[in-house]
Amino acid sequence: MSHPVDEHVGKKLKNLRVLRGLTQTDVAKGLDISFQQVQKYELGRNRISASKLFEISRILNVPPSYFFDGLGEAEENGGPVIDEETARIASTISKIKDERLKTQIRSFIDAVANYTPAA
Repeated sequence: MSHPVDEHVGKKLKNLRVLRGLTQTDVAKGLDISFQQVQKYELGRNRISASKLFEISRILNVPPSYFFDGLGEAEENGGPVIDEETARIASTISKIKDERLKTQIRSFIDAVANYTPAA
């Protein structure tokens, strides 16, 4: 049985990895472990040691504390706010260099999100 903290840290790892456009294999190579081990970390099945968490934070360019951000909120709200699809969309949009185009895409997404079809 996974501990809720391990699951939270694993979800944060997965969300950030996807946002950075990295595969489990990419992270695994940086840690000199198998992609299956990264998969177990992301699912919270295996705990991430302090040294591995430190290495992961360097690979993903965040402070180690990032993985614990929102921990109390996650327990109260049932998990992190961002899902995998949202992370992929954010990752794709972040690669667009044209700020004007990014603004137009955000406006479009806002319009679609607030759209209510006529009954």
